[in-house]
Amino acid sequence: MLWDNSLNTAWIIVIVLFVMLFLYLRYLDTRKRTITTTRGADPYSLTAMTSFVKDSLHQLTHSQLSDLGLHEEEYRRRLNKRSELRRALKGCVSGDVLDKAYVKDFLKQLLVRDLGLNESNIDAAIPFDNLTRLNAQDQFEIVLYLYKLRHGEDALSVLLETYDLARPRVIPGYGEGSVYAVTAEDIAYIYESEQRPLLFTEKLDIVVQRIYQEYKGFSIVDEIRDQRIDGISGGVSGIHVERDGEKVNGHFPDDFLGLGSVKGADSPATGCESVWVFYRGVSLHLAFLSFGTMQELKRVCQNIYKYNHPGQLSEASGYKVNEMKDGSRVVVVRPPFAESWAFFVRKFDLPKASLDQLITGSGSELAIDMLKYLMKGSRITAITGAQGSGKTTLLMAMVGHIYATYTLRVQEMAFELHLRKIYSRRNILSFRETEHISGQAGLDLQKKTDGTVNILGEVASDEVASWMIQMSQVASLFTVFTHHAKTFRDLVQSLRNSLLKSGIFRQEHIAEQQVVSVINFDIHLRRDAYGNRYIERITECIPVEKGALPEFHGTEGDRLKKSMGEFFELGSEHMRRLNEESYYISRNVIEYRDGKYLAAAKLSERSIQEMMEQMHPEDAEEFKGFLAAVWGGQGDI
Repeated sequence: MLWDNSLNTAWIIVIVLFVMLFLYLRYLDTRKRTITTTRGADPYSLTAMTSFVKDSLHQLTHSQLSDLGLHEEEYRRRLNKRSELRRALKGCVSGDVLDKAYVKDFLKQLLVRDLGLNESNIDAAIPFDNLTRLNAQDQFEIVLYLYKLRHGEDALSVLLETYDLARPRVIPGYGEGSVYAVTAEDIAYIYESEQRPLLFTEKLDIVVQRIYQEYKGFSIVDEIRDQRIDGISGGVSGIHVERDGEKVNGHFPDDFLGLGSVKGADSPATGCESVWVFYRGVSLHLAFLSFGTMQELKRVCQNIYKYNHPGQLSEASGYKVNEMKDGSRVVVVRPPFAESWAFFVRKFDLPKASLDQLITGSGSELAIDMLKYLMKGSRITAITGAQGSGKTTLLMAMVGHIYATYTLRVQEMAFELHLRKIYSRRNILSFRETEHISGQAGLDLQKKTDGTVNILGEVASDEVASWMIQMSQVASLFTVFTHHAKTFRDLVQSLRNSLLKSGIFRQEHIAEQQVVSVINFDIHLRRDAYGNRYIERITECIPVEKGALPEFHGTEGDRLKKSMGEFFELGSEHMRRLNEESYYISRNVIEYRDGKYLAAAKLSERSIQEMMEQMHPEDAEEFKGFLAAVWGGQGDI
């Protein structure tokens, strides 16, 4: 009996060993067939190597390690390595540069060790030594790689500045006037100027990057997105040809618009040829880059917004607003909400978020000091301007001059300010809208979080605007927010209309009174046609009762009242207010004229008094000196 049991046990062990051996041999055979199939006619082409990488990584991350009969220590080592690979593959599509570097290093090992990629066959992927066979994308990626070796994240900026590409030019195919664009001819000229013999390791880096961006990365914009730029977008230009319900991806039929098979400057661009870089305030079209197919553009749009699982982009939910791992804001849209798939990545340069670096030019010290005193004086301040004028970045910098003892509560549509990354030791908490929590609910909650200063990333909806007015009156010491108004009058009217639409007030004049009683100052930003950003004006809002004239104090006021010219001016202002029923005066205290920041109207006595009450004694004394130096005193005009 004992002999039978031992025999059965032995047979079971033998059978298990045979099964494990069979599975291991099958794994090796599958791997060998994968490499053999990949090698085919052109084993080292980009397409073949990309297919090999996909299959290899799939096997490495999904195979059953328990079937290999490994020792416990080796099993644990391989399991940890696989877990790390899985995490990196998941994180690299969220803008994590460390995970991206790890995956690229792993791909190098696969290609060199398992596929046999070496110096003699790497040119089959990209013809590095044959200039006539390199396309514009190849040339650009080689040049960008060389610049990255020297300049890191500033590579693209240095490249654009070196060859003066970020300037307006007249280019055929864009219509009348000048545009910002980089053409294939520009890249060919740059490549001829910058090319040099590449080492095998350098060629390997470029090939691995190309494979990575087509497999896990963001296609042709993958490396550009990591550069220190303002932003990048895709799918926002070109047309989509559709015939018999089938889209022609990246190509036009020969008879399309009678153009034949030759595409020139007069032929329309496809939706694939749509990569736009937002650089120093201007939108620069990289006309030489193409996604190749609309499916590739769609793949990028479906992956680029996935950080922290924001939900599914679908026909019912046609857009998503989210942030990436590095703090960039990403917006993705799709049909039928938009006419095509498109993405917008906006980057915020956190290290440069200081007033001294943002505000430059003649007289910049005047504007900088004024902004500092507005924050120290706890003024309710609006930052207005068009998209891309620098409102969010300026707001980041201004927060640094709010007293550190104050607690800050931030409400945003998507996390953009990232104030805790800049001011990591301060009491700051940010909230954002979600599918189930509205901006109104988030603002309402802030009243219960011990907040001293409320910051609104953007007042974009009627309910947020109306609640902001209420919050500024009772719920916090002061509020700072951004808005897209073009003029101060537009700002007042927009907020007034939001109060009316929300049903809080029924009469326009009462709603306007509430708005002007809250807003103290408006900082308006401009971006000119050449991408230069500056503060166009800093405007003070002085509330007045209907028909009342502003009050004047001191000898300065007496002198002005006795002036006949001022008398008629005040009379005209009085009649205008009676007719228009305006409840405020807007005065530009600082203006940007002819490239200089200049002092205009003096601060009102009311603002000076209220600001000094909120300042520390030493800051109040410095503020007095500032007023005396700029306007020669503290009086009103």
